[in-house]
Amino acid sequence: MRTHAIGLVPAVLVCGAAVLLFGFVLPFAGYALLVAGLLGAWLTDRSGRTSRLLPDLFLIALGQAIISTISLEADISYPAIVRFAVVLGLAVVVPYVISRYWYGDRVIRFPWRTGRRWTRTQWFYLIFVTVAGWLILPFYFITSGVYQNWPTVTAPDEIARLFVGVNAVGTWDELFFICTVFALLRRHFPTWQANLLQTIVFVSFLWELGYQSWGPLLTIPFALIQGYTFKLTKSLTYVLVVHLIFDAVVFCVIVYAHNGWPAIFPLVPS
Repeated sequence: MRTHAIGLVPAVLVCGAAVLLFGFVLPFAGYALLVAGLLGAWLTDRSGRTSRLLPDLFLIALGQAIISTISLEADISYPAIVRFAVVLGLAVVVPYVISRYWYGDRVIRFPWRTGRRWTRTQWFYLIFVTVAGWLILPFYFITSGVYQNWPTVTAPDEIARLFVGVNAVGTWDELFFICTVFALLRRHFPTWQANLLQTIVFVSFLWELGYQSWGPLLTIPFALIQGYTFKLTKSLTYVLVVHLIFDAVVFCVIVYAHNGWPAIFPLVPS
């Protein structure tokens, strides 16, 4: 599929809209940027410089528009959990259905099983991720105070809902940002460009979710590495395991910051 370099302009507009929609929570400005990006894609497709860029950017824009209908601030009340499940679910399902059954292609896929064993490097990377998260995330959450962006949890029921919520959103991240946004962009752009573009959307979403202060210093590399890892492994299962390891640490840190347990972190500031 051919894409002239000019195709980056509408792609940057569509992905950059996430900064306004989720980073600054300016929906009308964000929608305007989405429309401008789609108009630009229509013009480049019409000129012959790009091919089917508009349909694919439309799916990315549609997913962002669906997500923007709710607040992404962390909320583990039962109504909020249902709201998150429905809206975030639609943001994945609707683009998939349109791509698969209207466009008739298979670019959006969820490769749970690749038929290949994990390499020794992949296993070592999982160990590295676990240790890095255990050392870095408590320092980030507590010194920046961003743990307060998540509700205080003390009762067993609250802790269970937090655990489910953190892991459910982490799973959804990979389904949308990697298997949908990244996959669609890779049809038109080199991997490094597609990865940078999906990172804009990924990090903007995480910012509204609560990873603020100097959080982008962590979330930007994380999003880039997840995209690159998916490109290398072609395995949703593997990138999901990596993500959920981080999320397990995030869950423990939030509970610790609010309650003082579990006291398992060596670099927690006094």
